[in-house]
Amino acid sequence: MTSTSTARAAGLLLGYAADRLLADPRRLHPVAGFGQLAASLERRTWRDDRAAGVVHVAVLVGGAVALGAATEAVVRRPLPRTLATAAATWAVLGGTSLDREAAAVSRLLAGGRLPEARVQLTHLVGRDTSRLEEGEVVRATLESLAENTSDAVVAPLVWGAVAGVPGLLGYRAANTLDAMVGHRSPRYERFGWAAARFDDLLNLPGSRLTAALATGIGPDRAGAWRTWRRDAAGHPSPNAGPVEASFAGALGIRLGGTNDYAGRIEHRAVMGDGPLPDRTDLDRARTLARRVGAGAVLVAATLAAARARR
Repeated sequence: MTSTSTARAAGLLLGYAADRLLADPRRLHPVAGFGQLAASLERRTWRDDRAAGVVHVAVLVGGAVALGAATEAVVRRPLPRTLATAAATWAVLGGTSLDREAAAVSRLLAGGRLPEARVQLTHLVGRDTSRLEEGEVVRATLESLAENTSDAVVAPLVWGAVAGVPGLLGYRAANTLDAMVGHRSPRYERFGWAAARFDDLLNLPGSRLTAALATGIGPDRAGAWRTWRRDAAGHPSPNAGPVEASFAGALGIRLGGTNDYAGRIEHRAVMGDGPLPDRTDLDRARTLARRVGAGAVLVAATLAAARARR
């Protein structure tokens, strides 16, 4: 194994461990700083035009990739390269913060504090939570936990394994832009098209690995595989579908239904054969998400080592 492969694999493992131990920094988070930069650029470049959105994505994601490439060009020795990869991995992962948000919703529901749980849920989803009953709060939390395990844990690890620091930073830049401008609204229908489509493309390998891991290490392998094959295509997202379906099947519950996004109603296909989830299922889903994350970092480290060896 070469020193480069050792550094990349070790950096991914160390960065994952740092996220598990430290979570996201509460202040001066680099992803938040990138978001501020993107918002500032948008104020200058926004037009109701797809081409303008393409330029927006190209400049910001290209800049993130260039920063990562420059970092690797400067830190060539194994130990500095390992530490740079670890720092980038920690900066882009969000698994522990995601788990803590889901745990906070679970605690509020267990304490009978539904109105506060609805407010807490807004940290995880973009839908209107103000009138959700407890079962719908649980469903929304679980769907977000599944989808963001793919987006904020597995997918960045995959790109870190394939492309090192440039892959980590470029993926997180693209995913952040999708969250900022990639949704359907009068302002972003055209300008955000490139961000949404590019994020879909980058998340294809991560979402499939997430679904495969949820199927392979979840409590009901046969149910996860069956639900993935049968129900995933009914979801409007090509990446959230496999992830949410495999989680639903693995946990023996039912996801999907009607969501209200500030007056824009979406009727999502039902995934799974079990009952609607209740708050006890949140802890089971958190356990599954943590196992998927641990499996993903082992796969990513192995892939990084194997690619460099070849």
